[in-house]
Amino acid sequence: LSKLGKPTDPTEWGMTPQTVNAYYNPTTNEICFPAGILQPPFFNPDADDAVNYGAIGVVIGHEMTHGFDDQGSLFDKDGNMNNWWTEADRAAFVEKTHVLVDQFNEVEILPGVKANGELTLGENIADHGGVSVAWTALHNALGGAEPKPVDGFSAAQRFFLGYARVWAQNITDEERARLTKLDVHSLGDNRVNVTLRNFGQFFDAFGIQEGDPMWRPESERVHIW
Repeated sequence: LSKLGKPTDPTEWGMTPQTVNAYYNPTTNEICFPAGILQPPFFNPDADDAVNYGAIGVVIGHEMTHGFDDQGSLFDKDGNMNNWWTEADRAAFVEKTHVLVDQFNEVEILPGVKANGELTLGENIADHGGVSVAWTALHNALGGAEPKPVDGFSAAQRFFLGYARVWAQNITDEERARLTKLDVHSLGDNRVNVTLRNFGQFFDAFGIQEGDPMWRPESERVHIW
């Protein structure tokens, strides 16, 4: 209440430094990464680039992509609600997001209970974009070099394992049902398993082929960015 009638402070954060999270604010067009997230499993100074790009790198790309998701794209660079996309771009974007919605809607998270692709669309778009951006950034950083395997895993495999480890969770069926009804984020296993099945690089990294449980035909994948 003490802020009523006073000018907005554009430098004020929406989270405390110790919060293990990150966010994008479309009204100020900014992303915020509190100090709390700069620790394992999101960031490990002792880990190699592949692991960190798959973890904190994807989170950074995720927050960047929020500026271009189904909600953030409605705001311009100055934080004003303004439709700055062409009609053709918007139509193509919506068509691609429908595929993403259907992919999540088909997942049964509990017997008789399906995931909600509409509720989680913005976050799913951001996950998709985050993986794409971080993968490109890793390869730019490597400059064509192929790092030595670590613990038997290639750099590509470590990238995807770093991403998967971030969202590993052990929750009850009741909590899975509750989160599916209320949370705009998909369940951790779906953020990994559904998202990565759109990337040919993931299939190549682990030698996934037609008939394997994680396989998705190219015709059914979506490439938003």
